[in-house]
Amino acid sequence: MPATRSTHLRRGLAVVASLPLLALAACGYGSDSKDDSSGQQKVAAGAEKIDGLDSVKIGYFGNLTHGTALVGVNKGFFQKALGATDAKYQIFNAGPSEIEALNSGAIDIGWIGPSPSINGYTKSDGKSLRIIGGSASGGVKLVVNPKKIKSLDDVKGKKIATPQLGNTQDVAFLNWIAEKGWKVDAESGKGDVSVIRTDNKVTPDAYKSGSIDGAWVPEPTASKLVAEGAKVLLDEADLWPDKKFVITNIIVSQKFLAAHPKAVEAVLKASVDTNKWINANPDAAKAAANAQLKADSGKELPAEVLDPAWKSITFTDDPLASTLNTEAAHAVKAGLLEKPKLDGIYDLTLLNKVLAAEGGTAVADAGLGAK
Repeated sequence: MPATRSTHLRRGLAVVASLPLLALAACGYGSDSKDDSSGQQKVAAGAEKIDGLDSVKIGYFGNLTHGTALVGVNKGFFQKALGATDAKYQIFNAGPSEIEALNSGAIDIGWIGPSPSINGYTKSDGKSLRIIGGSASGGVKLVVNPKKIKSLDDVKGKKIATPQLGNTQDVAFLNWIAEKGWKVDAESGKGDVSVIRTDNKVTPDAYKSGSIDGAWVPEPTASKLVAEGAKVLLDEADLWPDKKFVITNIIVSQKFLAAHPKAVEAVLKASVDTNKWINANPDAAKAAANAQLKADSGKELPAEVLDPAWKSITFTDDPLASTLNTEAAHAVKAGLLEKPKLDGIYDLTLLNKVLAAEGGTAVADAGLGAK
């Protein structure tokens, strides 16, 4: 029986739907996969190796929505928690390459977005990874040319960029369009709104040239557009209960989790300690994140971009599991993803152990926890 157009779309987007971090990281920071030793801290005298490991390999993106990782590296939280076991880092620009690295053992633990987590889990029939913690919420905005768009209704008929066909922001925008009662073909982006898939690296230039009228994009791209004269028309956080939705979470190889739970617990403790420090020292944390961006890539963000971008991101240990489920449902509704089986994608046991030890509140897995 010949494949239908819808079947081709879903097959083609099985990979594309896994690319939120391509958008998040496509801001010129780092490379697709770069070994990085910047931010390495000296091992404390008398420290011991955890689980007998020489190293734990950690992946992240050079982006503000990965601020927990950036600050944790820069301030030495990971190395402190791991003792004499070296914290080694790799920086990625695309979700699929980080998932491949996790599957191959090139990294053990990674900071990554919801769509590649879902895709990596479902493509492996639930055998490759677990989400073990949260990291960040928010940091996504609809920014527009104020001369052309003055209200949400004015978005109809305009050209709006998203980072990638089927990525997290693309799905969110398509869902918003549908809730407005407008029609857009998900594959082509044509309809009552023209959805223009544009790499974040070139979105500011596309805006300056007038080839797009706005964009639904993550930080710092949104603030880069504002620096070019765009206005924030909508903060995606306003569409979610309590203004929270997952933008970055922490994943681990199931093999590594089973073999080295003490090392995983140490990294989670470092993440919790980092988030606590970030929230207690927002200005110093912002500076540390920017310093790590510069150390990793030679580039730092100017204050007019850094300040509003950082302010719009919430750093949290809670993976906000119910919102991951909702984001997956939006992708299915848009026709970009077959209904995924997410049972078992979370294992928050070690995170909740760490939180309990520090007097914190346990976080929930929305019924999607490993049995």
